[in-house]
Amino acid sequence: MCDICVMNAVKEKMISRRDLFKTAAAGAAVAAVGSVMTGTKALAAGHNKVIDMTHELHPDFPTYFGTSQFSMTQKFNFKEHHFNLFEYTVNEHTGTHVDAPLHFSADGKTVAEIPVENLIAPLCVIDISERAAKDSDALVTPDDVKAWITKHGDIPQNACVAMHSGWQAHVNTPKFRGADDKKKQHYPGFHVEAAQMLIEKTGATSLAVDTLSLDHGISADFKTHYAWLPSGRFGIENIANLDKVPAKGATLVVGAPKHRGGTGGPARIFAMV
Repeated sequence: MCDICVMNAVKEKMISRRDLFKTAAAGAAVAAVGSVMTGTKALAAGHNKVIDMTHELHPDFPTYFGTSQFSMTQKFNFKEHHFNLFEYTVNEHTGTHVDAPLHFSADGKTVAEIPVENLIAPLCVIDISERAAKDSDALVTPDDVKAWITKHGDIPQNACVAMHSGWQAHVNTPKFRGADDKKKQHYPGFHVEAAQMLIEKTGATSLAVDTLSLDHGISADFKTHYAWLPSGRFGIENIANLDKVPAKGATLVVGAPKHRGGTGGPARIFAMV
């Protein structure tokens, strides 16, 4: 259908439905309030609230490469065309996003091939924020994993194990990338031995970090990426609001994209607590 046909069709729909909207407005408002207050079955089954774990994506969001990886162009606007529509360009690994196995392997699963059951996961949060405040190159180690298990019990099957380093506080500052005068980056991540321990000793299927990379910023070899992703597991980078969820007990829901052949992509992620 041509663009002008679309615009005319929208105008006709708006005019024909205007009176209907006016007469139905009061009833719709009451129904809407009732719908909002009802909640979902998942919440009724034992979760009390939902926490957004996603940063808002915009052109100035910090990136691993240091340059903008997201842009939007408005193709239609409401004043002229009676509807709004943007076209956007984005690097798959921008903002709060998923790393699919294919990202660091020759033939791993694409983001569209991640089993949907793995996108709903018990969330286990390992807090290293106190250590990271003193050391930008801090790592989640096997000892941190052991300490979490000692305190909270076994890591559940299909869990997402997340590093809470407190790095979200720096997201709008140069410290989030932590680039020094030698162009090396400094922010926390997972030690490869911690990743290997989770692969060998647990049923965890995803890692999450509140920084730009599963590996800490200074890494030059991406050992954690190369250990974790080729095993068929996936990663989440730039996750938000880990300080608002408990160390154990939340359920993470990952709205991963589903484009064919993708190595990852921006995701809407939330936790049911």
